[in-house]
Amino acid sequence: MPSRNARSKPPPTDYKSIAAEWARAKRLKELESAAEKENDSPSTDETQRVALEARRKTAFERRGYWTIGFWIWLLCAHVVGILLFTDGFLLARFVLDERSECDNPPIDPLLEWKGRGTVDGGCWHPKTFNKAVVVLIDALRYDFTVPVEDAGLAEVYHNAFPFLYETSIQSPTNAFLRPFIADPPTSTLQRLKGLTTGTLPTLADIGSSFAGTSIDEDNLLMHWRDQGKRIVHLGDDTWTALFPDYFQPNISRAYDSFNVWDLHTVDNGVIEHIFPLLNPDQTKKWDILIGHLLGVDHAGHRYGPNHAAMTAKLQQMNVFIQDLVKEIDDDTLLVVMGDHGMDSKGDHGGESDDEVEAALWMYSKRPVFGRTRPNFREPPPTAKIRPVNQIDLVPTLALLLGIPIPYNNLGRPIDEAFIGPKGTAWENLAAASRTTAAGIRKYQASYFKARGIEQSTKPGSPTSLWSNAESLVEPGAKYRPWKTIHDAYTNYQEETLRICKELWTTFNIPKMVLGIVVMASSVIILFLYVSRDEDEDFAVLDDAELDFAEKSLELQSSTTEPEVASYKNLSKSLVKAGLFSSGLVGLLSSALVIFTGSNDFLLAAAATAIVSIVTVGAVLLQIRGVQLLNFLPNTLWGWLAVVFTLSQSIGFASNSYTIWEDTISLFFLSTFGFASTIAALQRPSVRDRTLGVYHSIVFVILGRLASFSKLCRDEQMPYCTSTYYASANSSTSAPWQLVIPFVVFLILPSIIKSYMSISRSYEGLAPVWIGYVFRSGLFLAAAYWTLDAADNGQWFPSLPAKMLKTIQVSVAQLVLALAFVAGTTAFIWAPPCVSILTTASNSRRAQITVLGFGNANGARYLLLPINIAAACILLSKPMGSGAIAIMLWQILSLVEILDLNDISAETIGPVTLALLGNFYYFKTGHQATLASIQWDSAFIPLFTIRYPWSPLAVALNTFAGQILACAAVPLLVLWKTSPKRKGVLESASRALAAFIAYYAVESLATMTWAGYLRRHLMLYRVFSPRFMMAAAVLLVVDLVGILVALLGVRMNTLAIGEVFGFAD
Repeated sequence: MPSRNARSKPPPTDYKSIAAEWARAKRLKELESAAEKENDSPSTDETQRVALEARRKTAFERRGYWTIGFWIWLLCAHVVGILLFTDGFLLARFVLDERSECDNPPIDPLLEWKGRGTVDGGCWHPKTFNKAVVVLIDALRYDFTVPVEDAGLAEVYHNAFPFLYETSIQSPTNAFLRPFIADPPTSTLQRLKGLTTGTLPTLADIGSSFAGTSIDEDNLLMHWRDQGKRIVHLGDDTWTALFPDYFQPNISRAYDSFNVWDLHTVDNGVIEHIFPLLNPDQTKKWDILIGHLLGVDHAGHRYGPNHAAMTAKLQQMNVFIQDLVKEIDDDTLLVVMGDHGMDSKGDHGGESDDEVEAALWMYSKRPVFGRTRPNFREPPPTAKIRPVNQIDLVPTLALLLGIPIPYNNLGRPIDEAFIGPKGTAWENLAAASRTTAAGIRKYQASYFKARGIEQSTKPGSPTSLWSNAESLVEPGAKYRPWKTIHDAYTNYQEETLRICKELWTTFNIPKMVLGIVVMASSVIILFLYVSRDEDEDFAVLDDAELDFAEKSLELQSSTTEPEVASYKNLSKSLVKAGLFSSGLVGLLSSALVIFTGSNDFLLAAAATAIVSIVTVGAVLLQIRGVQLLNFLPNTLWGWLAVVFTLSQSIGFASNSYTIWEDTISLFFLSTFGFASTIAALQRPSVRDRTLGVYHSIVFVILGRLASFSKLCRDEQMPYCTSTYYASANSSTSAPWQLVIPFVVFLILPSIIKSYMSISRSYEGLAPVWIGYVFRSGLFLAAAYWTLDAADNGQWFPSLPAKMLKTIQVSVAQLVLALAFVAGTTAFIWAPPCVSILTTASNSRRAQITVLGFGNANGARYLLLPINIAAACILLSKPMGSGAIAIMLWQILSLVEILDLNDISAETIGPVTLALLGNFYYFKTGHQATLASIQWDSAFIPLFTIRYPWSPLAVALNTFAGQILACAAVPLLVLWKTSPKRKGVLESASRALAAFIAYYAVESLATMTWAGYLRRHLMLYRVFSPRFMMAAAVLLVVDLVGILVALLGVRMNTLAIGEVFGFAD
């Protein structure tokens, strides 16, 4: 990464111009000194000074707007690059609009029955049931339902829900239990799509989990509704988003699905309303009754599976299903299932075994079910044995209830439902398999035609397997090999499903390449923006004599004004070039898309972004000159920044490297600490050497201390031990961890005070804000997590149910109000953190000392990241709050190291800060997996989901490390700088560019490797989640850089300028 060395020679253009003007003015001054003395007056000088400050303030504000404009332009470039790659990498499934029809089966059925082709008799297969009760127990993992006899091997959740297993053994003709395998992503909304349509939602669909849109493709509920069936829904409100206006309005009950803090409201509501509907006088009000319970899922999210709350929930479900069995009649099918499982911490969303292994139990009071083999009477002991795909439920329910199978279905009938009580009804199972396979064949033909794909006829292809199966069905034959026929159509279905999965993982390589090109181009822009020639360095203008000369010229209103420094117009030139080129190309490319009718506006955005980036790059090269040496580092620190950035990004080509990224990040940080120790030993003064070594050692020790906070991913087992929660199977904190927030409350404000006291800048608002307001916020955060533990552990059972939660929410909202509302107000209006000390001398003239003057910029700006840290500490678990506190301490040590080693302008500072951001992403209980997202953080300051506050709370929890690091970027260049420092905004902007360049390179690398390794076995488990994390982090730091860092520098500079005047 290019160097930003600020210790170079003065820029000749600005220096010589000012010096020449100063000499000319001095000569004029000598000739007209007498006249000027007579004519000048104090009031005139003051007027000129006020006018000068007004001009400088206006000029600064304009530069601020142009700088923010440049970063908004760069954010748009990043968005386009990410969207292009994502559109080619995470392809969504092509949805067909065709519908199945009751009187138009895909093939002539093998069986004859009364009422064939009608709703009463069965559309495509003899109907078995008229009604169905479908109970979905969210996150019902298969092993929750299998008893464990050996108490030494049993977990807390074992043997709490034995009814399903025992009934399947005791009454095999009435019930069966099978592992129910979900297709990732294992989020509820995607699973409901699969369970009702028979299709496989893709990973790109997971974004709709929190803003579900209605299902328009053919599905089970659509057929029930079209045939006049009355559908009643109780429970999770996701169903109402997917199927609006499907449910009976007066008796259906929907409940909020995202409040993972609430284990009982939804379950109690379903249980309360479902039993009255099963009374004989109420059964005519419904035909399909759906109950979706959330307590098991919420217990997992809140506590983890290995907790007493999970045991209580499973026991409640056991009693509920027992009572339900007693109430249903002979003509009603009862289905109990999970939509997905949960991992060892109670989370889900990925593709680990624990997340995809759910349970399916079907029950009838009539002897309907059977087994294809006698040894299948007992349910499988594990989910690895005889599992069924979740999409297999769709054709099974459709044929049992006499409706058409949805057109897009890819599942097959479940054997137990059609083999008969004696296990000999092969003709019935074969007929069901053939009808289902024919529907799949019809769908496959339509899909291939719509996508322009030619079907293969090679041996082993679906076409060949279909022909082989059909050859077994001889018209008019007295005897048919029904089992062989069933196996043949099953083979056809399995091969077709495999091919469809491959089709839906077909990548759009051109769009992926375009996304990589746009992202790579934006990285080059960042490198050019960061790099500088020695003659371009403005920081050297922090010179008292030149400042006096320049200000004197401006006050004299010289006829020949000094040239405007190049750094002041850089952002303006870049924004104008970017806007002009993007506007022109955007209009032309959009018109071309409309004219051709392709409707692919993303390609128009790609053309716009590429041309705009090229134009901005040309302007940067023109300003800086095409010199390779300017683009490469010219110091050892610059090369170290390059090594950190490139080695981290190259490592993402390895799945092992990606899996152990948290440990590797610690190595890089320790390497920086070691290098800074060596550098400190070479400082000329003893004081600098001592302090430099001290802060370097502190930096390394703090990193090692923070590394004790771990959340292990599945792939790290058994070589990793989780410490973030009470155990690897828990999502709650251990009692001893509650001490951590109180330790933070006691020592963190004092640590911040010690760093500010070095520069005598613990003055002004700092003692009040840090010593009282900030400390009070930390105490309230610690109190919040104590109350949370009390609520989880039921320390006060006599209190009303929601009293503690109400107090918790009030406390959390107070902390956030202090951090954001009061904190932002104080930051905008607070004066500099300085004090005026007046002493009398022997000459009777008062001597004025400004305490904190040398760190006026940095000390005041520090209040901003402190406020953000307070919010992040609240929104992280106790271990996470300790990690955030250590991070803030490390940031303060980092800025001291940079100052003592005289490398504040080097890129190593922002790159190390970016490494800290990533490191603390892992130390706050996260991994590059969907399952590690702590959704419960949305309910720390709220009772229920509220937009946009709930997503913001989750974002602050998830990206706390990167957000705090980004907010602290200006601190690297502002720390220990006086109000007379020039180019403050530009220095911060370039430091931000080096910081974001690290994440942009990381995003580019994960894009490239995910695209290159798109057929890798670990793509969707390792590489794809890491790409999604990198893309999300890049956009987050872009936004925080604009809204927090740059606006914070603007407000900070304005506040200091109002007191000490504007430096430029």
